[in-house]
Amino acid sequence: MARLSRRDFLATAALGAAMGVRPAFASTDKRPNILFIFSDDHAQQAISAYGSKINKTPNIDRIAGQGAIFQRNTCCNSICAPSRAAVLTGKHSHANGLRTNLDVFDGAQTTFPKLLQAAGYDTALVGKWHLKSDPTGFSYWDILPNQGNYYNPDFLNSGGKRRIEGYVTDIITDLSLAWLDQGRDATKPFLLMCQHKAPHREWAPGPKHLTMYDDVTIPEPPTLFDDYAHRAPVLAENEAMIARHMTYDMDLKLPGLGIPDALGRDMKSQETPRMTPAQKAQWDAAYNPKNEAFLKKRPQGDDLVRWKYQRYIKDYLRCIASVDDNVGRMLAYLDEKGLAENTIVIYASDQGFYLGEHGLYDKRWMYSESLAMPMVMRWPGQVKPGTRIERLTQNIDFAPTFLEASGLTPPPEMQGRSMLPLLRGDTPTDWRDAIYYHYYETGEHHVPRHEGVSTERHKLIHYYEVDQWELFDLEKDPQEMRSVYDDPAYADTLAAMKKKLEALKAQYSVPGAKMQG
Repeated sequence: MARLSRRDFLATAALGAAMGVRPAFASTDKRPNILFIFSDDHAQQAISAYGSKINKTPNIDRIAGQGAIFQRNTCCNSICAPSRAAVLTGKHSHANGLRTNLDVFDGAQTTFPKLLQAAGYDTALVGKWHLKSDPTGFSYWDILPNQGNYYNPDFLNSGGKRRIEGYVTDIITDLSLAWLDQGRDATKPFLLMCQHKAPHREWAPGPKHLTMYDDVTIPEPPTLFDDYAHRAPVLAENEAMIARHMTYDMDLKLPGLGIPDALGRDMKSQETPRMTPAQKAQWDAAYNPKNEAFLKKRPQGDDLVRWKYQRYIKDYLRCIASVDDNVGRMLAYLDEKGLAENTIVIYASDQGFYLGEHGLYDKRWMYSESLAMPMVMRWPGQVKPGTRIERLTQNIDFAPTFLEASGLTPPPEMQGRSMLPLLRGDTPTDWRDAIYYHYYETGEHHVPRHEGVSTERHKLIHYYEVDQWELFDLEKDPQEMRSVYDDPAYADTLAAMKKKLEALKAQYSVPGAKMQG
């Protein structure tokens, strides 16, 4: 396992001094360890602590019950790589330079792992990285190349690339536990970022969960058959509809039909060709009977949409079941080794996801299902069990929070704020009353670039390349089914929200922001 040389350590310490980081504490200090468990595309509505009606997540719920749950946490850009860059840097996408999944992360910039490492923490990253450049600020890293695979995944570290047989969620946990148990410097506090691929598309369940939910029908969201009326016209042009844009082989696990989606695609699974004969046999034993039942019935129309939803949501939830099981393994290790009392444990996902709401899968839009970013946090002795954070928080707040919890002062360039006051039950009078959002990528799923502002009550979205607007009253219309942008009754609200949007753009120095006098 890669470890800092003395020369590299001294260089890192010098970096910390230049950034204003205080020296490392004495070896007897009890600064908290940080275990940050991060998943990919895990929606709040698939976590029972958030009130899920479709699944149970007992281990994630345990973190929430023993600590805090963030009820209004959001991402600043609902897509994988930009969200991860925001977490690392505490800055919005335009400020950290990573606006889309196509960009390369500038690893030379300040990140919270670098600052913790410079202050004496042993730091490690295992699992999904997805930022194109090599990780920096970690004494050990072992990552999935690009998006990674579910079955028999490749891993890349400073020694090169190799393939590991097994299921990716289990393997990431195995590697994380091995570092905790054998790879770290036990004289130092640690930061471990354990980052799962699941439950990202193509939602390939692990061997332990292939038949989970076979005997139940998952409740449908009430907006599964949304007709996209009463909102900006661009919404109806999306290409992430369960009804039209899921492919039979890759997404729905039904190979050999040769039926393309509405875009003419017949995408093949990237997972089944990687499987060992034993894995493939187990996979076929689980899916073949279900596929034969589908081919016998051949549902059409709305019944076909319902079948696609059930196939999709069950596979998605099966992937989450594996994540939750492995969260339990991590918690059990902390208990067994006597580390639980002095370890902050965070579970979060890089953004939300559509689980059939508005007939969609995927993310990207500023609507609530993808904007909402789950986060639960446990810190024994510091955070009261059962704490519920109702204030507006965002992924740019993660880095300042981790730094302050470790006794460091976040650098002024970070645009987020430490959430420690909220965790301790305080309500700062100057806490934000709105969050800024900006999605920059184009092409994928035909989601246009847009920016917006959201308060606890209202949300304003601007699709600026086509100059379409939406305004939602989140209290009266929590499912965001009707824009009130053109409603005269909301004229004052609209003016106030537009002013707030420009003020946040100015505050965060967004290019093109209209500066307020």
